Amino acid sequence: MFWISDSTVSFPPVEAADEDGLLAIGGSLNTERVLQAYRLGIFPWYNENEPPCWWSPDPRFVLFPEALKISKSMKPLLNRSAFKFTVNRAFAQVLSNCRDQPRHGQTGTWINPDIVATYNRLHEMGYGHSAEAWLDGELVGGLYGIRLGNVFFGESMFSKTSNASKYAFIRYVKLLQKEGVVMIDCQVYTEHLQSLGAKMIPRNHFITCLRDAGVRENE
Repeated sequence: MFWISDSTVSFPPVEAADEDGLLAIGGSLNTERVLQAYRLGIFPWYNENEPPCWWSPDPRFVLFPEALKISKSMKPLLNRSAFKFTVNRAFAQVLSNCRDQPRHGQTGTWINPDIVATYNRLHEMGYGHSAEAWLDGELVGGLYGIRLGNVFFGESMFSKTSNASKYAFIRYVKLLQKEGVVMIDCQVYTEHLQSLGAKMIPRNHFITCLRDAGVRENE
């Protein structure tokens, strides 16, 4: 297992990750280190009161925008604009709601105070982005993540009303595609995102996609 000191932002090669995808532990969760991690195909994921854990799973779960699937039940909602859709209007609120969203089989949240502080700072720096769904003036669904080059690294979603997060996700994927985004990183498998078109790809293919999209430079 690799341990990272606070004095460096470097990471070991992603191929050194264990079978679960855990690559390294340690280091402070600052914006420079987080951005470097994403550029290398790594992301932080850990519980409160634990040292930062850095992951690069193989295979990787991603969505290519052109493969987005829209169910028959969602099409009428999209056609009649059932929710008001916005981008970057309520990043901190989305992050807070994702933190508080109950998760099946989970008693806590990985969105700890360090994550909240760092990702809000990344939003202020122009890297953190959110998409929101509103109903009668209330924020009822959304998602947030990091954008580098032509890749969006999705972090979390929440929904207070049926289909709200799915609506925001579909609208945002379509917008990102128009803006030239070629891949959305979903990190690890969920049945929900698979139903929307996400799929597993080998990690080496994921790294190649990062290079092709201008996120990761050739070593």
